[in-house]
Amino acid sequence: MSMTLGRRCLARALYIVAGILLWSHKLVWVADAHVAAWHKGMYCLNGTEIGIDDDNTNSAVQPLYQLHKTDWWMHHFNGCDGFPPVDGDFLELQHSLGLDDSPANGEFTVELAVNRAFTTLSYNASKAAIYGDGQDHPGLGITLEGKRDNLVVHAQNESMAAGTIFAISYTSDINQVTEDSLVVFTVLPNTPWQRLATYHVPNLPACPDRGCICSWGWVADNCGEPNMYMEPFKCKVTGSTGDRSVSRATAPIWCEGNQSQCVGGAKQMVFYNQLEGNNVEVSGTDRSGQPKSPTYNTKMGFTAGKQHHTLGFGCARWLIVGGKLGAQNDIFNATATVPTTFIPPLSTPTQSSKAHIQSLVKIHYTWFFFSLWTFLGIPLP
Repeated sequence: MSMTLGRRCLARALYIVAGILLWSHKLVWVADAHVAAWHKGMYCLNGTEIGIDDDNTNSAVQPLYQLHKTDWWMHHFNGCDGFPPVDGDFLELQHSLGLDDSPANGEFTVELAVNRAFTTLSYNASKAAIYGDGQDHPGLGITLEGKRDNLVVHAQNESMAAGTIFAISYTSDINQVTEDSLVVFTVLPNTPWQRLATYHVPNLPACPDRGCICSWGWVADNCGEPNMYMEPFKCKVTGSTGDRSVSRATAPIWCEGNQSQCVGGAKQMVFYNQLEGNNVEVSGTDRSGQPKSPTYNTKMGFTAGKQHHTLGFGCARWLIVGGKLGAQNDIFNATATVPTTFIPPLSTPTQSSKAHIQSLVKIHYTWFFFSLWTFLGIPLP
């Protein structure tokens, strides 16, 4: 009798453990709170081991800090730049036509996550959730309990998220990309925050036949190690392409409180806090009294430029109307024109199904209460 009772208790305990593991999406993956942008057009999507397709990789997530340029450039230090996407897979920078048949700014969506496991590119999206650590985090950044989770995105709330960018270089060879050929073309304020992130695209000209090289960038704002991100992608402009070439980029400078000092036009990514190759140096404190951090927002001259306009707003304003902001429309040569064309989209951009997330939550609740029901010994109907 006692053995049977012991087995029942053990079985019930295992149900509870299984429920907790499923509920938490295997929290062991969340130990690394860094974030990267995920899309089938990225480098090292499958990890950095030859012949291995790793659904649980975080190779692209590792931040760059105090490295030699040969190591931090294009995320070379762990070999990420040596694992390009599958032939034919690109991050599509899709345009569309406006009502007057003129090129209208497009958009694309990526997933900001701490591990491939928590994206739609892994495990049949079974572990994807609202946030990039596989969790929904009710009250994140709002309630006291939610604020305890802020290391996932290195910000105390959404309005304090520093901003992320994408840059483009008009070469198909990652080894030919230089600082001044890699131009920031879109800014997404108040990110990283939730998993899905949609960036807006200016009227970019067509890429070479084998595509362009793009890079995702992020510098956190005084929340954790002062590192940076430079994550490479294969990208391609699709739809109706623009008729002006992109200018050479210049390094941004700190200009908080005096926008007249900001660098206008095409800007480089922020290269910061490395052993060599930095294009930005900051010291002292910002207007809030915190140590300066060269983030991708108005402090460094990266405006939330609205479509077909270059406008500068503060973070609060970005948060209110940020859905249609971000395309950098001042990056083009004023006189240098290039042929326009129409390039059919190659595929549907990475998306996430709201219905899938809802069903996933239902599964979690069902499993949890089934475990509790069994543990209490209540007969099932």
